[in-house]
Amino acid sequence: MYKKVDTKLDFVAREKEILQFWEDNNVFEKSKEQSKGKEPFTFYDGPPTANGMPHIGHMLTRAIKDIVPRYKSMKVMTF
Repeated sequence: MYKKVDTKLDFVAREKEILQFWEDNNVFEKSKEQSKGKEPFTFYDGPPTANGMPHIGHMLTRAIKDIVPRYKSMKVMTF
């Protein structure tokens, strides 16, 4: 059902490939163009963590802070 993930995956090389794709296809510029005239989306980020050593709860909030803006950005794009 799912394609097996190669355990020897080179994450740095993969990230460079993705960045090159974005640059070659002007993805960021196209996303800005497609969002022109639409209502701005604002995601307010709270203060930095000040309650001790990082733990699983910190990871959850950081994941949400990453996922929500990405989702909103990708929802605008129509490639």
